[in-house]
Amino acid sequence: MANFYSDNPNLHHYLHHPLMKRIVELKERNYAEKDLFDYAPFNYEDALDSYEKVMEITGEILADVVAPNAEAVDASGPKVVNNRAIYAPETVENLNVTKQAGLMGLSMPRRYGGLNFPMVTFIMASEMVARADASFCNIWALQDCAETLYEFGDEAQCQEFIPRVCAGETMSMDLTEPDAGSDLQAVMLKATYDEANDCWRLNGVKRFITNGDSDIHLVLARSEEGTKDARGLSMFVYDKRDGGVNVRRIENKMGIKGAPTCELTYKNAKAQLCGSRRMGLIKYVMSLMNGARLGIMAQSTGISEAAYREALEYAKERKQFGKAIIEFPPVYEMIANIKAKLDGSRAILYETSRFVDMYKLLEDIEKERKLDDVEKEELKKYKKLADAYTPLSKALTSEYANQNTYDCVQIHGGSGYMKDYPCERYYRDARITNIYEGTTQLQVIAAIRHVLTGTYLAQMKAYQTETLNPELDGLKARLAHLVEIYEKLVPKVTDTKDNEYIDFHARRLVECAGYICIGYLLLSDADKAPEEFRRSAEVYINYGETEVKKNKEFIEGFPVENLQYYK
Repeated sequence: MANFYSDNPNLHHYLHHPLMKRIVELKERNYAEKDLFDYAPFNYEDALDSYEKVMEITGEILADVVAPNAEAVDASGPKVVNNRAIYAPETVENLNVTKQAGLMGLSMPRRYGGLNFPMVTFIMASEMVARADASFCNIWALQDCAETLYEFGDEAQCQEFIPRVCAGETMSMDLTEPDAGSDLQAVMLKATYDEANDCWRLNGVKRFITNGDSDIHLVLARSEEGTKDARGLSMFVYDKRDGGVNVRRIENKMGIKGAPTCELTYKNAKAQLCGSRRMGLIKYVMSLMNGARLGIMAQSTGISEAAYREALEYAKERKQFGKAIIEFPPVYEMIANIKAKLDGSRAILYETSRFVDMYKLLEDIEKERKLDDVEKEELKKYKKLADAYTPLSKALTSEYANQNTYDCVQIHGGSGYMKDYPCERYYRDARITNIYEGTTQLQVIAAIRHVLTGTYLAQMKAYQTETLNPELDGLKARLAHLVEIYEKLVPKVTDTKDNEYIDFHARRLVECAGYICIGYLLLSDADKAPEEFRRSAEVYINYGETEVKKNKEFIEGFPVENLQYYK
């Protein structure tokens, strides 16, 4: 029987990362709930055993139900009937089996009906869901919106809504509008307080809302009359049971066709204020978006996994000129590069997830008690790293998903252009990953600050101190040389004091940081599990080395005055 967890030993490797012990201790508050819930763990080993079992159940359901349904879901997709978005029958089946298996509310506290699992496990499940069907990931994984509700909602809201999510109800985040895409401070959906009924009323239009006819919505709306910037925006919770929101249309998309992307009309819809007024975009949506970006990283990695397996299988089976095409150097080079980029994506995905887990858990504990000095330092460290790695990881994993699916189609040749093979669907599904939840260009804008302040450089040097098997010394020395190049390249750009020039080269500097950091992560993985990671570490470092040197040559040969040719 197929299983998307047990057939991928890399996932087991990341589930047992050394930092997981600290994460689990914080998540379980030193196993304080072992006497309150019969499914709460009593120690680290017991917790990991629970995670393994749930991941195995997830992997089995995805392989046996969701993946076989993916083609039919892509072909039919959702429809609008009487102003409601109706899922394809196979999507309904997917939701039902995941609900029945208890795979909703994975990271939510047990007191709300969740499993209280760390973010790492939720991201791991999301990656497997995306491997099975990237469009279903856009429905199932939006349960993560409950994290924002838990973090910023009051206790009454948590009690009202989170148990429903854990029981299987769906969520969405209603942010963008026809005139407010990446520029969310331009949101104009109007929120008006209804004194007679002691509630808020929402009026306006939202567009490009993923899973837009969900049960529970987090909505960004303008609560302060007369404002036009972020300071006038607040976040609200809308319950579909209360009515007032209709689906005007479902977008006809290139890919991820199983998840309805809706245009919504709000007509005097009843809603609850979540958190404080005016903080909707400044604080709450930024947190919501960072969580969503982590989900897109998982989705991108899952798509890359599916593309790699499809490319490898086809290359082994397809014969030309009397032998399998995988025996031809141009093809086996492509396969090796797909695998290296996949493994690199996964390495930085779980590194980022661990950073997010650490700082989110410490912030949650800080609501209960004062942190000690060690915990305060941990919070400061991991919050900074999460802030740095989230845009870096989102940019690279989504770009690699696009590159890997492109190469997967190419390996299939003319057949890859047809709908007879799933690589055509992977290619279409991947295309959105470097666009939504912040384009790659916006991720570069977020990441360049950590280039300029030295966050990435400091982390590279921290990686460099790790003691590895002497067999890896050659690769480690090559990475150290790349760090030297990077360290000199940054001031080469910044010393011009020309902001436009710095912005022009920001992508190249951010990419260099990513190539080096992923190289170190794969090197560390190769040290612990050489059979799984050594080849990818070698291939990826070769690739990163070439790219860093190419960027170096471009920057060094590009004076400020050359900007005029690009305008």
